[in-house]
Amino acid sequence: MTWFRTLFVLIGTLGLLSVSLGMPAADPPLDAVLARLDQAAINFKGLTADIRKVAHTDVVNVDDLASGTIVVKRVKPHDTRIRIDLTDPQQIVTIGGGKVQVFKPKTNEAQEVELGKNRGVVDQFMLLGFGSNSGEIRNAYTVTLGGADSINGEKTTRIILVPKDPEILARVKKCELWISDKGWTVQQKFHTGGGDYVLSTYSGMKLNPIIADKELKLELPRGVKFGKLK
Repeated sequence: MTWFRTLFVLIGTLGLLSVSLGMPAADPPLDAVLARLDQAAINFKGLTADIRKVAHTDVVNVDDLASGTIVVKRVKPHDTRIRIDLTDPQQIVTIGGGKVQVFKPKTNEAQEVELGKNRGVVDQFMLLGFGSNSGEIRNAYTVTLGGADSINGEKTTRIILVPKDPEILARVKKCELWISDKGWTVQQKFHTGGGDYVLSTYSGMKLNPIIADKELKLELPRGVKFGKLK
């Protein structure tokens, strides 16, 4: 499933609202943290935010940098739509309706993959956020408390999640999430093995804004060249 690595490097954001907890800077008991997750899951409908992403390849010690915006809308339980607009190089990524689409305006190329039987793999990462409750999280991940930290001068608490599913664990060894005092995930780090990771930092986050369906759609121009996501 080589497309999965490509997709993961492109987005690296599937746990964006994994724990909207509103917890204090001091280390709380994990059960208290997850109880706040359950409360936040009731009210989550969507978000917009700015994103800065670093995809690190350890063997050559190279960092691929990207920044842009993300829009997320929870249409209904287990149906979440995402659009990410990245710059330098410009790329648009959409997830929803059982497929992933990637469009590169500079070259007028579009790629897509029907998730099909692989939808469960992506859904595992969607479980990290977008209205999931603590029961779903604990069923899929071993969750531990990482402790207090500071991101860009902001007090946060770090949580560590390790996938229980061997298929997922083969692709992502663990995920670290940094949660602000306001209960927002301001940074996340997905470790994909061999020292490689995807680090995403968020700012300017707005929770539960009004999001029109058209804001999530990918409108392709005439003459676009199609291919499969590899």
